[in-house]
Amino acid sequence: MGAKTPKKAIIIAGGKGTRLYPVTLETPKPLLSVKKKPILNYLIELFREHGVTDIKVVIREADYEDFSWWRKRFEAGLGNISISFDIEPEPMGTLGYVFHNLKEWIGKEPVFVTNADEVKRVDLKKLFEFHKTNGGLATVALVSVENPSDYGVAVMKGPKIAMFLEKPKDPPTSFVSSGLYVVSPEALLHVPTQEKFLMIERDLFPHLASRGLLTGFKGEGFFFDCGTFERWNKAIKHFSEGEQHQQ
Repeated sequence: MGAKTPKKAIIIAGGKGTRLYPVTLETPKPLLSVKKKPILNYLIELFREHGVTDIKVVIREADYEDFSWWRKRFEAGLGNISISFDIEPEPMGTLGYVFHNLKEWIGKEPVFVTNADEVKRVDLKKLFEFHKTNGGLATVALVSVENPSDYGVAVMKGPKIAMFLEKPKDPPTSFVSSGLYVVSPEALLHVPTQEKFLMIERDLFPHLASRGLLTGFKGEGFFFDCGTFERWNKAIKHFSEGEQHQQ
């Protein structure tokens, strides 16, 4: 019998979305629509389908009213799942709020963590089983893309990620991070600084990788990064055509 998937997930939604200005001056990036549905809905539905019951969404104070509107309109239709919004007191990156404010909430079991500007489909059960059986304290869900030089490319040694090459000119593989992770609470012991602003890609993963504690799961599914107008429009086009496959 396979390992039960985590019941908790964290969605990091505190970015300003500057590459999508002026649109994101009015609407936070996670609430932008792909086929008439906010990106945030896709993420919550993915977690719900795999047994997650408790979700924290980390947001900016400036976006609170927008997320309150989203809650009134959409939350009832997302089923029996607890969704709470945590407001960053200041910009804290993709790891800072988790590291400084959510350790107690995370508890003693692994948790899913995801960026909020991507529509993705990953088998979370297989991802978690991989995490439990390959000796990592954090596991990155990897996806194969046509343009890996636009991202951080994973350099693998077996199931372990040795390092990420950031936007390499000649990428050794096409596998990049999907922005979705399984993080065991012990991983946070490896953050080497107490700075408030922390990036999971910079301040945690390299330290885990150097100790053989970062693993990479190559699963089937699809991934649409919606962080620029070009990529957002590509996601809209594919979903409008009914094509749900990898980028």
